[in-house]
Amino acid sequence: MEWDAPAIILDLRPHGEGDAVATVMTEEHGAHRGLARGAQSRTKSAMWQKGNLVQVRWVGRLSGQLGSFSAELVHPSAATVMDDALLLAMLTSSCAIADGALIEREPQPAVFDGLLHLLARLPSGHQMMADLIRWELTLLAALGFGLDLSVCAATGETEDLRLVSPRTGRAVSEAAAGIWRDRLLPLPAFLRQTNEANEANEANEANEASVQDWVDGLRLTGHFLERDAFGAHHRPLPQARRALSDRVEALALDERETGVHE
Repeated sequence: MEWDAPAIILDLRPHGEGDAVATVMTEEHGAHRGLARGAQSRTKSAMWQKGNLVQVRWVGRLSGQLGSFSAELVHPSAATVMDDALLLAMLTSSCAIADGALIEREPQPAVFDGLLHLLARLPSGHQMMADLIRWELTLLAALGFGLDLSVCAATGETEDLRLVSPRTGRAVSEAAAGIWRDRLLPLPAFLRQTNEANEANEANEANEASVQDWVDGLRLTGHFLERDAFGAHHRPLPQARRALSDRVEALALDERETGVHE
């Protein structure tokens, strides 16, 4: 049994002196594990970094076996963000989420495509945080835990959607929130949908998102990732994802104290 495909490296765990058990994600094969021989060696360690795009070949005697990987580097995503702590945190968080939430060997083409584009564009800057949050929503939807942010759950209206029910994952308008407002999750501006919105407008809103919008977006997706994607399997939210939230919340606090915008 064997296959060959472009893949994103999600995780790498040492195995013996120089080998590692790698988890990669491909469009057709989903999250897939295999033994990467020599992955910890001086000549190959740079290639086997989380977030890197590689052309990988998997070989196994039987389809259910661990099998082994060989690979060639296509794009060194990790190296492009190594000097920026926030971008590196975004890369490690997205890989950890995909590695922990996806069912092994179950194809998730929308999740793969979204992560591929996110990692390729990370060097564009911190504004890619909005795209990361959108990708987390895509992952939740692919796993069957999609949020409905298009209309108010209480009124059916599409205007003034500013909150989300932490129980149902449905949007709520400011007017309909009432006494329950403090129990609802903020819906950041770049995720609000209107009937007139199009892709160009959404892209502009993402670029204009504030650090507080990022905080609200990460809290929103983090709540449902923790409760549904990971909680359903009795696993905690990955530490890399918690670290990203903590870093962004620290940026927001610093911004409020200094008045300096990101």
